[in-house]
Amino acid sequence: MDLTLLYRGPLASCDYDCPYCPFAKRRDSREQLRADRAALERFAGWAAGRAEDRLSVLFTPWGEGLVRSWYRRTLTELSHLPHIRRVAIQTNLSCRTDWLADADRDTLALWCTYHPGQTPYDRFLGKCRELAALGVRHSVGVVGVPDHLDEARRLRADLPAHVYLWVNAAEGHTYDEAEAAAWTELDPLFPYSRHPHASAGLPCRTGESVISVDGDGTVRRCHFVRTELGNLYDGSYRQALRPRPCPLAVCDCHIGYVHLETLPLYDVFAGGVLERVPGPA
Repeated sequence: MDLTLLYRGPLASCDYDCPYCPFAKRRDSREQLRADRAALERFAGWAAGRAEDRLSVLFTPWGEGLVRSWYRRTLTELSHLPHIRRVAIQTNLSCRTDWLADADRDTLALWCTYHPGQTPYDRFLGKCRELAALGVRHSVGVVGVPDHLDEARRLRADLPAHVYLWVNAAEGHTYDEAEAAAWTELDPLFPYSRHPHASAGLPCRTGESVISVDGDGTVRRCHFVRTELGNLYDGSYRQALRPRPCPLAVCDCHIGYVHLETLPLYDVFAGGVLERVPGPA
């Protein structure tokens, strides 16, 4: 079975306090961190033991995972397993990068977000250059807040040409045509993010070849549909995997709508769906 898993454990703490993030600067207790570590290690053990399947894994923590040793270790270990096609994580790139030298860089990838005002520009750019030097597959992006436009332009100019710079539409912000054109100049795929996608009744890969998993192993079709399909660890989810239409009116997050079969994004991101790296033109 070919299966993509979006894993989100209980971790919610982050070292940034972005005003557009509802979980910014939340501090997890020691007990919460221990619970997150145990949940991640359980998931990693399950993934390591599924040698009969071909798995792709994207970690989508509410907090920042790579400042925690157990996330760095898990990505490194999973990257070396032959049945893991891709292992990736969303990150603000505030962690060190030397650990990546021990990973299989043909398998591991990073989805990096730059948050102006939260980290010095030169520090973030330096981390991006370290990734490039290590040969780590990665994308880099920003939230399309109007105040971030100049910083985004600067970043696009300084990044290697082959590194994709993506732009997420800011939640609640309406872009006029001039604003949209400015962001599209930086990211030609910005129009996919600009407006929510009507999805009700449309075919989607989630629930069939893509699933969401939480720290307890509860399986749902995606992060945005709360209906449970079963549990990862007792195998009850497997009998629920089948083609199914989206039950929501709209889908407005990239990690959701990228899987809509009515959009061409699996072709656009061929070979890099999880890390948001477009395929060859």
